[in-house]
Amino acid sequence: MHGVNVESKTQGVDLEGVARLAAALGARFEGELDQVDTYFRVRHGRLKLREISHRNPDGHVLVSAELIRYERPDQSGARVSRYERTEIGDVERCRAQLESEHDVRGCVRKRRELWTLDSTRIHLDRVESLGDFVELETVSAGAAGPDGRREHDRIASALGLDPTATVRGSYIDVLEPVE
Repeated sequence: MHGVNVESKTQGVDLEGVARLAAALGARFEGELDQVDTYFRVRHGRLKLREISHRNPDGHVLVSAELIRYERPDQSGARVSRYERTEIGDVERCRAQLESEHDVRGCVRKRRELWTLDSTRIHLDRVESLGDFVELETVSAGAAGPDGRREHDRIASALGLDPTATVRGSYIDVLEPVE
């Protein structure tokens, strides 16, 4: 699946407070996810293998994996991300193939609380060794136009997110800066 979104990551946020604001805005709680992202060194963009354990609000647990390739500028604030997601059936085989083709850059582990509001996914992330973050992803139907950016900025403001506290890159860049 190919997609485009407007996204931002804000560091050092009161996740419980943001959850209360999200609920007050009418966001829908979608459950908690434990995610392990293994990043591989590639020439362009980023490539990660994501393993997911998703506990739905009803208690049902879904386990899945996907390969995510994406390109996004390393800048602070909201930015456009273009991505391709592919569901993976055999995680170990996929990992072995990727490890033979690319070096492993590193691994990011996080617990994510997922909320949705309009076309925006609100991720309340507790990232191992890094701390707490709010990641917003406003999904666009096609190209990320002004409507997606307006929605993203409106929700970020309503959640009280500080635009000067955004992270320039991905979690792996904060955990392990590029050499």
